[in-house]
Amino acid sequence: MTVAGSIQRFEGPAAAAPPAQPARPASGGSSPALGTAVSVLLLARTPGVQALWGWSRVVRGAAAIARSPGLRFAKLLGSGHEGGFGLRPSGTRHGLFATFDDEAAADAFLDPGAPLMQAYRRHADERFSVKLRAFSCKGTWSGTAVPLAAVAPGAGQPLAALTRASIRPAAAARFWRLAPPAQAGLANAQGCALAVGLGEAPLLRQCTFSLWDSVRHMDAYARSGAHLAAIRASVDSSFFSESMFVRFVPSAARGVWLGRRYGAGDT
Repeated sequence: MTVAGSIQRFEGPAAAAPPAQPARPASGGSSPALGTAVSVLLLARTPGVQALWGWSRVVRGAAAIARSPGLRFAKLLGSGHEGGFGLRPSGTRHGLFATFDDEAAADAFLDPGAPLMQAYRRHADERFSVKLRAFSCKGTWSGTAVPLAAVAPGAGQPLAALTRASIRPAAAARFWRLAPPAQAGLANAQGCALAVGLGEAPLLRQCTFSLWDSVRHMDAYARSGAHLAAIRASVDSSFFSESMFVRFVPSAARGVWLGRRYGAGDT
């Protein structure tokens, strides 16, 4: 994995994290004021001779998509081997997380006819994308929080989770002793539709994204033995110099990742 740049254009104090609790309707049935921001997660596999093109995008970081209309924030990310969570990096799989002003800008970015998406179709044999509206965010990423733009889903509705952390160098060895057992069962956890390990830099800047059938399924995993122990240890030991935990309402998940097809369309 390699260091990636970012674009930050959030109005107001960017370093202030939104409330950790999901946005919920206020008393009397009215909803809280929410923004229009829509985030996008894009995953791709660029095998063989196409791997250089894939890694060139990660190396360029946010500059690779800096001219996208409505772009507020972007991170180009490497991945663990086969999209997993271990120390071994993948030579062919990578990801992109970006936040846009609104759905129209996100849709324009993902438009199959757009030059960027056409390039991905030429170079990648697997592509996956999903649109995301945050309903809960705690912490920041490079000093920036994801703006809230949705009400928390019902108990039986799908959701997505993104966690990212800058690991303190002095705590890296302890963190990586805890992380593999906690993440080993994530991809096969009941109700987990997709899970991928991403990162900006080897060992120290890590990110996990997962897509769930329901809040109940995600909470059951989060409260499991190894994962719960890792969370408690990270808090007690102050592993992170910066971290961010976001929950989203997902939509328009489509494409192929690790051989599994999502949705009816293609990225």
